[in-house]
Amino acid sequence: MKVKLRPFELSDVERLAQLANNYEIARFLTNRFPHPYTVEHAKEFIELFQKDKPSQRFAITVNDELIGGCGINLQEDIFVNNAELGYWIGIEYQKKGYMSQALQLISDYAFANFPITRLFCRIYGNNPSSMRVAEKVGFKLEAKLDKTLVKYGEVLDEYIYAKRR
Repeated sequence: MKVKLRPFELSDVERLAQLANNYEIARFLTNRFPHPYTVEHAKEFIELFQKDKPSQRFAITVNDELIGGCGINLQEDIFVNNAELGYWIGIEYQKKGYMSQALQLISDYAFANFPITRLFCRIYGNNPSSMRVAEKVGFKLEAKLDKTLVKYGEVLDEYIYAKRR
């Protein structure tokens, strides 16, 4: 099935909260992604990023059904040529090839719409599936930082993957 990206809409609030309210998703994301994830969190998130032009946060869809999310975080100051990608997908949609399609789409979009030369992802050492997805669409491991992250009390390695224009 073909994956599409589109900006989040307020009509996505219930579905977004339903998918995102899962420990198995939250444990691989920064603490800015709350757990539990409520309808109010979903509404605030969508309202916050609806004004971005061009869009930087996207609903991942299959057959017009929301299955996950991804986003571009443009960097500032001396890092202005860089953007960080974040991504997640609902548990029931994992290991079906959807995330690699979405990561390819958002990478192409980012390079086409922003004056950047490098995209990067920060992947936790306990998430080898995300590493495989990044590698599948051409991201290369640039660095492994030992024991730099703490998530839910667990000290983790950080892997930085990047793709260049």
